[in-house]
Amino acid sequence: MGAVHGFVKRRGLPEPGSIPDVLDMFRAEVRFYREIAPVVGVRVPNCLHSEITPEGTTLVLEDLSAWQPGADPIAHAHLLSRMHQQWAGQAPLKWPWLRPVGAAADLVGDLFDQTMPMLAARPDLPANLRRLAERLVGQVPKAEQDIASAGPLTLVHGDASARNVRTGPNGELALLDWEDVSAAPGVVDLAWLLLSSVDPSQWPAVIAAYGAAEHLMTVLPAVVVQGFLCFADAAEGSGEAQAWVRRLNAAEHRLGT
Repeated sequence: MGAVHGFVKRRGLPEPGSIPDVLDMFRAEVRFYREIAPVVGVRVPNCLHSEITPEGTTLVLEDLSAWQPGADPIAHAHLLSRMHQQWAGQAPLKWPWLRPVGAAADLVGDLFDQTMPMLAARPDLPANLRRLAERLVGQVPKAEQDIASAGPLTLVHGDASARNVRTGPNGELALLDWEDVSAAPGVVDLAWLLLSSVDPSQWPAVIAAYGAAEHLMTVLPAVVVQGFLCFADAAEGSGEAQAWVRRLNAAEHRLGT
């Protein structure tokens, strides 16, 4: 490969039958940088080298570690909206290999159902959220499939949280980590941005900045499932866990459960 300098991202082969394997996440990111990044229309790291071998994948990307982690959520929502509008109705036709709505829904459902006993035992999960989680048991595949009715398919990042965006010295935003790139209604990115990263006091402003979000309630149950799984990984009583509870409460309030 020679003397190529940048951020090196290597992925081995995922465990057969795992979610990364079924979703082909690692090769999808390489294909994103090869095929989509040059025309995507939003700032992403430049790809200096990409490789797919029988042993896994390698990406050498522009190193943006000097950029500020995260972004103003309103600017982040504007960026996502612009990308979604640009590729609405086109992305799945131009790149038919993009992950479809509902991919690995059964695996995600099994994981959630298996996690439920641990969630139910968490003293830092309020009773209203415990009841919401209980109602989602056995319903995850349907919630995932419901996403398909939430608007035209477009190019979505798939993990549009604050941790996957950087802000440059001039205020420019760059989206990182494209392993979850998919063809889905764009509002699913907005929903995950809200639930993963935005204080509930800012939700109305961020939704307004995104624009057409009338299908937010359609995708919210599936996104809440991911929120519960992330909460399950947070240490009991930690600041991270408390932040998940605040945002999950906001989602539960919107769902009217």
